[in-house]
Amino acid sequence: MTGKNIVGIVFSNSYDECLPELTGLRTMGSVPFAGRYRFIDFTLSNMVNAGIEDVGVITKANYHSLMDHIGTGKPWDLSRKTKGLIILPPYSTAEQGGNDDKIASLKGIMGFINRANEEYVLLSDCNTISNIDIEALTEYHTEKNSDITVVYKHGQIPSLSDVLVLDLDEDGRAKQIDVTPVTKKTGNYSLSVMFMKKSLLEMFMNEAISKRYTDFETDLIQRNVKKLNIYGFEAKGYSATIDSLSTYFKAIMDLLDINNCNELFNSERPVYTKTRDDMPSTYGIGSNVKNSLVANGCIIDGEVENSIIFRGVRIEKGAVVRNSIVMQESFVASGSSLDYVIMDKIAVITPNKNLSGAENYPFYIGKGIVI
Repeated sequence: MTGKNIVGIVFSNSYDECLPELTGLRTMGSVPFAGRYRFIDFTLSNMVNAGIEDVGVITKANYHSLMDHIGTGKPWDLSRKTKGLIILPPYSTAEQGGNDDKIASLKGIMGFINRANEEYVLLSDCNTISNIDIEALTEYHTEKNSDITVVYKHGQIPSLSDVLVLDLDEDGRAKQIDVTPVTKKTGNYSLSVMFMKKSLLEMFMNEAISKRYTDFETDLIQRNVKKLNIYGFEAKGYSATIDSLSTYFKAIMDLLDINNCNELFNSERPVYTKTRDDMPSTYGIGSNVKNSLVANGCIIDGEVENSIIFRGVRIEKGAVVRNSIVMQESFVASGSSLDYVIMDKIAVITPNKNLSGAENYPFYIGKGIVI
């Protein structure tokens, strides 16, 4: 099986409400990550690294920054005369399904799905940061004669509604599927990446429409666990599912561990993003930077430790930034101190301000806010 026989569908707004601080003005897919990336970069890169050439991105709200970021899809080689990257228009419905209205969104793009010539479909949300080997996934799917293959990770179950937790037999087939179980704290939880035949998805949607189903995971996946061969495919390497501001903070800070960074940014499966030409970062005399990731275009004259600094940030002499995330074009003035802080884009900290949060409860400064 080749990627040319797979159509990718990306849900860019999935679980927006779990990260309201960052998704108030943008989709989950366009949330900034790791200095220069967005969440959707990992989803799109996973697909194109497997040779997928036809990708539809479903939008719902706050999608302008997403459109600005992905454009025509050129950074992922998806700017094509035929197929390529397609932004699917916002959908609206009086029906309110599960947490992310997956059935409602799929109803709105049935024309796109029906017109696709590919035999298989790969469905993916954007709130999971992972470098998934989709080629290995498709080979596993064929080897097991699977109807649906769900990518999963074993560990603490995210605090999300509609998260699938798989009870697998020795062969990897799902014996039972729970949806957001209350009693389980750890298990094989889905990374919201599913692979199946397009004809099966079309059958699911016809069934959902005729029977007025509203929840994709419960009404279509869990309900069919005994009827279909549903297998789990374990994702290797580092991954993080974002369900809150604290897990977002932890996911970015995890990259200060070189092992996590190397697993996520695998040279064999690169992560692509929108390029921005800028000068290298400059470090002033007396500046001090320790155990941090600093993107290009920054001017660092102060002290930075255990932090992630995005493009174009300026930190003045006498400013101290520790255990923090400072996003694009933000400014920290002399005499100010940040500790466990998330600064959104183009935020400003004026002189002599001391702001501090905690590892499990970082202090958030909104986009464009001046303190």
